[in-house]
Formats: sequence, structure tokens, C-alpha cells
Amino acid sequence: MPTQKKAPTPPRTILGIDPGTNVLGYALIRIFKKKIYLVEMGVVTMKQLPTHQHKLKMIFERIQALIRRHLPTEMAIEAPFFGKNVQSMLKLGRAQGVAIAAGMTENLTITEYSPKKIKQSVTGNGNASKEQVAAMLASILNVKLDDYALDATDALATAVCHFYQSSGPLAKHKRYGSWESFLKDNPDRRG
Repeated sequence: MPTQKKAPTPPRTILGIDPGTNVLGYALIRIFKKKIYLVEMGVVTMKQLPTHQHKLKMIFERIQALIRRHLPTEMAIEAPFFGKNVQSMLKLGRAQGVAIAAGMTENLTITEYSPKKIKQSVTGNGNASKEQVAAMLASILNVKLDDYALDATDALATAVCHFYQSSGPLAKHKRYGSWESFLKDNPDRRG
């Protein structure tokens, strides 16, 4: 009986997002034959916009444009960290929600990671500095990242973390295909 050749695994593209209300970081990586390739990364700067609503609209439109250009099927997003300024937390939560909505309307599966989990996954130290994370990413991907903003390298770390967490034998993060399924498993996030 002839042996059948296994079909090659198609490249996998992951969009990483570091949400922000003034600066949002993004990065796209492509996985091919278990190797990570940087496709694009950068920041969306919104400080110049007059209102928070204008910023949210820009986040939505820019993320959708990235998705349509690169066709990822997965989005990994950094969860907001808890700070003392409630107003800042609300704005950051809205930015994250709009980013998630932009991905969901394009049928991406969304996975959220805490900042500590991202740092731990990339560097082995959940308390690593942003600079240490960027240096480790440069080493892992064998690319120069000195010219990129830390918001962009944070987004890259989020995408790389997702690849590590979702493809290894210990992959345990649940992915959601709709807002309803996310809320069903996370009723405390209803707002």
C-alpha cells in the first residue's frame, strides 16, 4: 500500500495587539514550518485626535485594514493591567474592546493574555522590562528591533506569546469565535 504524503501545513498568521488610547502597538507574524517570521509591526498614534471617540474609530479602522491586508486568522491581545486611575482604565478597556470587535467582525479568533504571561512566555521572567522583552524578541526572530517603539515590540511579544501558548503541548488558552461565547465563559466581563 503506497504511503500518502502529508499535506504541508499552510502558513499561520497571527496579529498581536498592545492596546492603547494614545498609542496602539501592532505586529503580524507568520509561522511556517514552526519558524516565526516578522511580517509587519508598528504603532497607530492617536494623540493628535480631538476626542476619545475619534481614537476608537481610528483603532477599529486601522486594525481592520491590517487584517484585510495580511489575512490573519488569529488575534492575540494584551489584557489591560489594573492601575489606580479609573478613568485611564475605562479608556484603555474601550480601546481593547474596539480592537477585539475589529477582529471579530473579520472572523478572527481572539485570545487575551496578561502582561505578566506575555513576558513570562517570551523571556521566562514575568517581571521582565519592556527593553528585556524587545531584546529577547530580537534574538528569537533574528531581527533588529532598535528602531521600533516599545508599544510595537509589546504587540510582537503578544503575538509570539500566542504562538508559544497555542502550539505547544501545554496549550490551554481558550479561543473565542464570538463575543457571546466569550461572555458566556466570562460573565464578570459583561461590564
